[in-house]
Amino acid sequence: MMNPEISNIIAEISFIRDFYKKLIDILPHFSILNETLLPYGLKPHTRSISWLVEQVINQQSKVYAHKLAIADVNFDVPDTSLHDCIITDSNGKKYYVNIKAHNAQGKETKNDIAAVEKLYTEYNLNNDYRLYYACFGIHFKNVNISFDKEYLEVFSPQFLPIYVNPRNDKIQAFYKHLPQYRTRTEFLNLLEKNSKTIILRAEKSLTN
Repeated sequence: MMNPEISNIIAEISFIRDFYKKLIDILPHFSILNETLLPYGLKPHTRSISWLVEQVINQQSKVYAHKLAIADVNFDVPDTSLHDCIITDSNGKKYYVNIKAHNAQGKETKNDIAAVEKLYTEYNLNNDYRLYYACFGIHFKNVNISFDKEYLEVFSPQFLPIYVNPRNDKIQAFYKHLPQYRTRTEFLNLLEKNSKTIILRAEKSLTN
């Protein structure tokens, strides 16, 4: 029998995926700038437009919230938050989501997902906090951006294959990956084991 905590996270992932699948069907394409300013087109680099993509997704989510059978989407969150928006379903349940963008025409590579210490601190201090990532596929055509209706990856950091980049102490993973089911306690233990930042902070506190 599956652990109830793990089952709950799987169910929440499914809810978020279903919501965004419906949203993708009505998301508009958009232009970054006037073509006269970029006559040779836009370099297909997601980092250059990721914030704009996030804004389009979040604001369109809020516009179509009732049509998509949820109560609200709040994207008025601090820049320091791990999540970019909070989805509230029709029963008042909240889902904390971080939006990612992937060049659907590019290769799948490992990406920085989150700073380990920040994730560890939030999960350690707030037992009710569960973060989810929703990665949308986008297409570049000159200065126009469109959403790939077939590309959507939704996952929990708790189920990621844990690899921490030693250069910046961030979890790195492919957006497309097989989940590794684990409890919150197991997740926190893995972060402690693999993070230099957390280890150094703990050692410093012991010496003070």
